[in-house]
Amino acid sequence: MTSEATPRLISGMRGVRYGEVLAVYLKETGLEAEVYGTQMLNECPQELWETLDAAVIAQEMGAMVVKLNGPRYWTLDGLGQKVAVVDPIFRDFNGITMRRIATVDLGGNPSTQPYVERYVNRGAVFFFDAGSPVYELVNPDGVAYVMQAYCVGVDPTLTEADLASLGDRLALPEGWSYRTRILDEELVVDTTATIATVLQDELENSYTLPG
Repeated sequence: MTSEATPRLISGMRGVRYGEVLAVYLKETGLEAEVYGTQMLNECPQELWETLDAAVIAQEMGAMVVKLNGPRYWTLDGLGQKVAVVDPIFRDFNGITMRRIATVDLGGNPSTQPYVERYVNRGAVFFFDAGSPVYELVNPDGVAYVMQAYCVGVDPTLTEADLASLGDRLALPEGWSYRTRILDEELVVDTTATIATVLQDELENSYTLPG
């Protein structure tokens, strides 16, 4: 998908750090996570992130459970228009300012099981530049999910330089594969009018379905 009708608002996002807090609630339709993130606010300082206690935050927010998601680094290159899919509530988490940016439909399962699709109402546009590397998980049907961010919460030593050979580390389900390729043309993932389909590997790196 190209960006002919989708304006880019910011470039230079590859390698930018952020962190998220996911608060899980029981709604009428099932379990739903409210996502608070530092994106475009701050780069989630490590010394403050280390002070966060998921159980304490869950109690403060009246949530069933809280997941500390990150810290993470973008593997995309630019961002476009952000649609306000939820009221932009701001919260302070031990000195880290975050904004509510999305909701995640968890169905009946609040776990973060790897290689399982989740559905995120985020209202965002992601740009991956022509000539840039992308890192993809491919399911048994040949459907590719492109990495949007890698995580250092599980392996603090992970860097983007490690991603080309990441497939050697992953316990991929039967029929799945991991690949790296250089984009011949710009890739745009536009979920401003649709629900995003995402999944994670066991290192909690996040991938999105492009189309």
